[in-house]
Amino acid sequence: MRVRREVLGAAYVDAAIAPEDELTSAFQPFMTERCWGEIWTDETLARRERSLIVLGMTAASGHMGEVETHTRGALRNGITVPELLAVLKQITIYCGVPTGVNTLKAMRKAIADFDPAAP
Repeated sequence: MRVRREVLGAAYVDAAIAPEDELTSAFQPFMTERCWGEIWTDETLARRERSLIVLGMTAASGHMGEVETHTRGALRNGITVPELLAVLKQITIYCGVPTGVNTLKAMRKAIADFDPAAP
């Protein structure tokens, strides 16, 4: 949970785990353990590298909400705006212009909303 909060921000994580229903109470611990406890804590790749990989995969699969969320995470992990532009260009070439345009919109929103002081 610590890594998840550090990458995505406490407010995002709190909102994700807040619903008190059967699905959420079973799914969120699974996500925290497998994704954030197993994958994101594996030190083989740095968080910066993981952020770049996740941005490419989420954009390629058309999950722009996740692109927005993980753009904020990438900024928290030290990715710069020029580096995001390089990723955006590569996404556009390999995934197509419509995906690039949608990714740009998601990244712009995340950058505009990003508060580096937010927990």
